[in-house]
Amino acid sequence: MKNYFRFEELGTSYKTEFMAGLTTFLAMAYILFVNPSILSETGMDEGAVFAATAIAAAVGSLLMGLIAKYPIVLAPGMGLNAFFAYTVVLGYGIPWETALSGVLASGIIFVILTLTGLREKIINAIPASLKLAVGAGIGLYIAFIGFQNAGIIVADPATLLAVGDITSPTVLLTIFGLVVSVIFITFGIKAGIFYGMIFTAVAGMIFGIIPVPSGISGIVSGVPSMAPTFGQAFLHFGDIFTIEMLVVILTFLFVDFFDTAGTLVAVATQAGLTKNGKLPRAGKALFADSAATIVGASVGTSTTTSYVESTAGVGVGGRTGFTAIVAAGFFLLALFFSPLLSVVTSEVTAPALIIVGVMMASALKDIEWDQFEIAVPAFLTVLMMPLTYSIATGIAIGFIFYPITMLVKGRTKEIHPIMYGLFVIFILYFVFLS
Repeated sequence: MKNYFRFEELGTSYKTEFMAGLTTFLAMAYILFVNPSILSETGMDEGAVFAATAIAAAVGSLLMGLIAKYPIVLAPGMGLNAFFAYTVVLGYGIPWETALSGVLASGIIFVILTLTGLREKIINAIPASLKLAVGAGIGLYIAFIGFQNAGIIVADPATLLAVGDITSPTVLLTIFGLVVSVIFITFGIKAGIFYGMIFTAVAGMIFGIIPVPSGISGIVSGVPSMAPTFGQAFLHFGDIFTIEMLVVILTFLFVDFFDTAGTLVAVATQAGLTKNGKLPRAGKALFADSAATIVGASVGTSTTTSYVESTAGVGVGGRTGFTAIVAAGFFLLALFFSPLLSVVTSEVTAPALIIVGVMMASALKDIEWDQFEIAVPAFLTVLMMPLTYSIATGIAIGFIFYPITMLVKGRTKEIHPIMYGLFVIFILYFVFLS
């Protein structure tokens, strides 16, 4: 095992890798409760989604550790789960079963693109400014959902949105959780989001806002049945062949592209695993990521992707795939703690959404705002996601405006032919959507 993962060469050990895996797991354990909370709003069984989340994370992390040998952990992606629930299912009215089929299709396409090498060409065709704008826009969208779920932001007939009742116990609990989580993260505590959820849940139970688990059975139980979601992606695969679902699948692909590429570079660079600016075994890492999406869709969850929280494990010394394997083991162990779902309410998960939004919005700093032809499509991409309550719509508007502004500016040589194809696809998207 030591030789396979090159412990001596990379200056690591079993103890270091174990602590790194545990640290990464704690830094992203919030997804076990946030993902079921989001996807259950579509009518999916919360217990089944909890189990699917843990299994997708475990299998994806195992593949990444064993095949690519990177200390990168995977799980259903934030932003993609919100797009799945709020845009595709609740917004477009597409059944969640068909949406899962769309996730499955995107995973299969991702595998094909990875094996053929086309993935790099498509990523390179999309300008860096739009990639950054997509990430930042998703951050604002997720944060908006967090504020809405908490009741901090509510609907208003006069102004569309307004501040909710901040004296409400549930709103106050969310604000408490947000403050506590921010303090943890500001102090540099790697698992700050997860610890913030624990403190919020405990405070909620103390003040009678959240039900207190009854005995050991309220904490530990058998693995929830995945029967309500297992295999639904295959049963409804024939329903994805529409223009609307084509755009949905493209959005799943785009966001996963950016998430994976950005995470691989960030984690590998921090761990000192890059060589001459390139990532060794990048193809294997991308294959593990796309295969995990197929597994996740099969058992019943939205797109599985690489997590930037993996840098937490790297920060304590993780350098090999053994870190990911350790984290996978903890995700499997978590399968027996599904009763805690009753404790982790929307008031507990809302701060996590808001903080993840803050982290993703940091991409705004790297956009070339001083170039108007770039600023316009980037700004519209970022702004329209929360305003239209749709990640796909934000991407579509930005990708439509980009070739227009660049053509007018005379920068035609910088527009990749693929961008013209996407321009047409997104125009058709709005035509058929209307």
